[in-house]
Amino acid sequence: MGMRDVKGNSPALRGTYGIRVNEAAWRAINALKLPKFAHTVFWWFYRSLAIVIFLLLWEISARLELANPVFLPPFSKVVLTLYKMALSGELAKHFIISAQRALTGFSMGLLVGIPAGLIIGWFSKFEYFIDPLMQIFRNLSVLALLPVFMLLFGIGEFSKIALIFWGVLWTLILNTVAGVKSIDTQLVKAARAMATPAPLLFALVILPGAMPSIVTGIRISATSSVLVLLAAEMLGANRGLGFAIHYYEGQVRIPQMYGMIVVLAILGLLISYSLIALEKHVFRWRQKVGVGE
Repeated sequence: MGMRDVKGNSPALRGTYGIRVNEAAWRAINALKLPKFAHTVFWWFYRSLAIVIFLLLWEISARLELANPVFLPPFSKVVLTLYKMALSGELAKHFIISAQRALTGFSMGLLVGIPAGLIIGWFSKFEYFIDPLMQIFRNLSVLALLPVFMLLFGIGEFSKIALIFWGVLWTLILNTVAGVKSIDTQLVKAARAMATPAPLLFALVILPGAMPSIVTGIRISATSSVLVLLAAEMLGANRGLGFAIHYYEGQVRIPQMYGMIVVLAILGLLISYSLIALEKHVFRWRQKVGVGE
């Protein structure tokens, strides 16, 4: 065998979805007889290497003035600017309000999208009736709807939260519907044969069976909420990461603008990897089935 699963040797080396590594490389690492924590450090270094290379290229390009240093400051200068903004409290002011908006809109999407998806997925005739409308709403650009939301709800907090809610809702509904439709019909027939009441059928069969697809929808929607937040805050806001990016660009305070972009990227990365870790923990059985020995 040219490749071998590292499962059972070092869980940290499996990566996000049971990644296989080259057997020769794995033997070379084992030959060093490093402690387990060193394997973990090595893997995280490997996982971060592309980001480190990108940041080094950014720093070198700016230092060598391969691009206009006014518009592409060194990464080290951006980090220093972020540090000063953190000390002054300016960073926290923008970050907290953005996190509140994203969390509120995303939570509302969860409360509406998952139950709606379960109902639509369960009643096939209703799904057949409403699916064309859902597909239209799903493919409408959130940015195109931004003026509509501002006209309907004003420029206050509600319009921003409503836009985030809209941006995450359809992915949650459609993923939940797909999860319900993927359930093995034999399980449903067996539950009905045992005269299982409808609420119990939903709780013990439908919801667990649809959960993998639901969690995937949650992960995609959570990342989308950050992108929608950026658009919502660029118009009609006086605080938030999106507002700060737009404001600093207008003021030609380029290091501050890049700093807010970096914070937004880190926020999205943390959300995505936190949900991936949760998905791996909840569905450990799926990982084991999908990876050979």
